[in-house]
Amino acid sequence: MKTRYTFDDQSGRGIVYIRPVAVIDLPAEVQTEAESEGLDTLYAVYDAKGARLALVRDRQLAFSLARQNDLAPVSVH
Repeated sequence: MKTRYTFDDQSGRGIVYIRPVAVIDLPAEVQTEAESEGLDTLYAVYDAKGARLALVRDRQLAFSLARQNDLAPVSVH
């Protein structure tokens, strides 16, 4: 019998994934705004299904944002 693994968060807190995103890979209007502030990397917060929930200027802010919303952030490279 095969064992099925699920990745549901058993703690009751939703897991979100924090990942760096190159500004050049983002839509033109986001690129323009980020580049005007001298940024070449932003940090995205994704849900377990891969939907981007937020885009922020630094990693620490991404983790703080997740925790403020009762989510459990995990770093993805």
